Amino acid sequence: MAEVDLPSDLVIRSATQADVPAIVRLLADDALGRQRELYVDPLPPSYYAAFERISADANQLLVVLEVGDAVVGSLQITFIPYLSRRGSLRALVEAVRIDSSYRSQGLGERLMRWAIEQARERGCNLMQLTTDVTREDAHRFYKRLGFVPSHVGMKLPLEPKAD
Repeated sequence: MAEVDLPSDLVIRSATQADVPAIVRLLADDALGRQRELYVDPLPPSYYAAFERISADANQLLVVLEVGDAVVGSLQITFIPYLSRRGSLRALVEAVRIDSSYRSQGLGERLMRWAIEQARERGCNLMQLTTDVTREDAHRFYKRLGFVPSHVGMKLPLEPKAD
């Protein structure tokens, strides 16, 4: 990839409750996200409840990327202690998003390289992520960053237990 000039006012910081609408907007900013998310005003309370659970957990790091005063990116890292790999710590990256009008400007790479450094600083020996099989551009992006498709991911949708 060619060298790009990143905005001088780029900031990566911990998300606050005030950022929740912007994060949900980013999550809903593509065909798959529009099927899964409900970006309306006001947002459903479940988004704020999830934010509170994430914020209260020391093993969670939810961040936003700002350019100027605009939230244009976000991701979440979960730090997971394992017995495998000699009792290692690994980082799981989820919900990596860059606003569609800001893509292909190097912001996603900057955000992911920042996340990789955070994992190293916490002592992780592995960073992992999943990406939908239909997101071919994302696959190329992650491979360019050094990620390898080493495993087959599987999901099982669960219905909440009735009270």
